[in-house]
Amino acid sequence: MLIKRIQAAALCLLACVAMSASAENATASDTIVLGMGCFWGAEKRIAETPGVIRTEVGYAGGNTKSPTYETVSREGHANKTETHAEVVKVIYDKNAGTLEKVLAAFWQNHNPTQGNRQGNDVGSNYRSAIFYSSDSQQQAALQTREVYQQALTKAGLGKITTEIMPLKTFYAAEGFHQQYLKKNPNGYCGLGGTGVAFPGTTQVTPVATAPLDGKKLANRQLVVFESETCHFCKVFEKDIMSQWKSELAIAKTYSTQAPAGWALKDSLWATPTIVLFEDGKEASRYTGYDGNKQRFWRWLGVQTLSAEQRKIAFEKGTEMPFSGSLLDNHASGYVDPVSGERLFRSDKKFNSKTGWPSFFDPLPGALVMKEDSSQGLRRTEVLSASSGIHLGHVFDDGPPPTGKRYCINSAVLKFVADKI
Repeated sequence: MLIKRIQAAALCLLACVAMSASAENATASDTIVLGMGCFWGAEKRIAETPGVIRTEVGYAGGNTKSPTYETVSREGHANKTETHAEVVKVIYDKNAGTLEKVLAAFWQNHNPTQGNRQGNDVGSNYRSAIFYSSDSQQQAALQTREVYQQALTKAGLGKITTEIMPLKTFYAAEGFHQQYLKKNPNGYCGLGGTGVAFPGTTQVTPVATAPLDGKKLANRQLVVFESETCHFCKVFEKDIMSQWKSELAIAKTYSTQAPAGWALKDSLWATPTIVLFEDGKEASRYTGYDGNKQRFWRWLGVQTLSAEQRKIAFEKGTEMPFSGSLLDNHASGYVDPVSGERLFRSDKKFNSKTGWPSFFDPLPGALVMKEDSSQGLRRTEVLSASSGIHLGHVFDDGPPPTGKRYCINSAVLKFVADKI
């Protein structure tokens, strides 16, 4: 009886092996390795292509044995020749015409004309590359390159710089990098295409990538450099740009280049990057945005306020009494000089005879109160809710109906006449 059971189990095992082999043959796979910039975003884009079975990020194309992310990044930033590129190993179903779909996704999901960079990521490790494993893959790479070059030329874009060469060795990247954006959906991804679809596909939504026209911008201008797949660009849009009230002009672009006729000091390396231009030249930049609104406004305030204003706004300074330009102003419209958000109306202003503009009631939500024990005193500090800058203090000796006296430094108030 035992012998029969063993024989039956063996027959079952052989049958399972045969079925597995048959299934593998039915869905025969092949592998190609692609470099299209930051491999986090590249893997996400390629993995979404129909017919792709599995992806793995790593390094290829260089001479260093057993490369790490640190060594590849260091060599790439130095633009060393024959350094490894960040790549994605793509295992695909070769019985479903998937290779052509994979290559179409490759061409249209990054910019293959940029040489040793991809968008805001600069270095030879971010170069565009196809590492093939067979003659048929090489032929497909060359043919699709020709097709896409014609589409790019028609759109007025430059020559493809993609490296097409046989694969020597693929080195898998550290586990931290595998499926990174799947594990960290809010992670950085600077990958962005040209906006030109591969002929015969409809997967691309055209994105304006041409530089802004410097002649149409202000002499003092903020430019927000974004990328199509940047999560924190959307956060910045929601937190800052959608509520923009500052008189400082602001514009945004998917281009990585300065507005035409203008100049950046250095290449961009992350998105969003907010650059302040003055007379066509970069004056300062704020790289990245993590949702900390007041940190951004502090940076902008440091760039745009006068020395006296900065001392008050960021060091809790106080102007001399009876010296402020808005002390005797009675028109309505007091705003934050950095964010442009409204703070007070003049019908809430009164003459406290203290030497500083005084109000008995702010606009709803305009201020934040904070305990202040500096200079050996116990006071309540008044800050702008939008930018976080120091405005003054509030005391309990004001007129009815609030009984409050908001004692505010004139230098950190800006008058903008109310429209209502």
